[in-house]
Amino acid sequence: MSRIFGLARQNGYVVRDIEAAMAHWIALGVGPWFYTEAVRISDFEYRGKPGHIELSIALANSGDLQLELIQQRNDAPSLGQDFLREHGEGLQHMSAWTHDMAGDLARLQASGFTLVQQGLIGRHRFVYFDTQGAHPSTTMELYDISGGPDIYFEQIRAAALAWDGSDPIRRH
Repeated sequence: MSRIFGLARQNGYVVRDIEAAMAHWIALGVGPWFYTEAVRISDFEYRGKPGHIELSIALANSGDLQLELIQQRNDAPSLGQDFLREHGEGLQHMSAWTHDMAGDLARLQASGFTLVQQGLIGRHRFVYFDTQGAHPSTTMELYDISGGPDIYFEQIRAAALAWDGSDPIRRH
């Protein structure tokens, strides 16, 4: 997949209880977690229809791989809701990061990938593609990391490398 989307930089897990999920991963030695209880998402669309989604998100790294825990706080239609209904909790997406969202998005759509969910966190766009095909459980996300998230994500990675087990959840 890295040949098409870019390096898989993040595994995104849909969970029903983000606090319990963080505790699980902390017990496995993954942390610290950077937790935002109410993530501001604008311009959200699911299957071409505008909507409003409320999410809590926690991020941590295991080496170079970022883990994302996502708990949806409302019942708006979304890929996360679909995943929970069809599969239960678990790995819902893999994410590739880009500094050229417009170019990469155009290239992927020209290659036949269909956008099924998108929105903005701040001014940074995320898009999910219909990539399930023969393996109906994990989708691909493309996330714009230019101008801010790249620096924040590097801070999370560095914190994980130096983590001694203390202060396992850092709330924002």
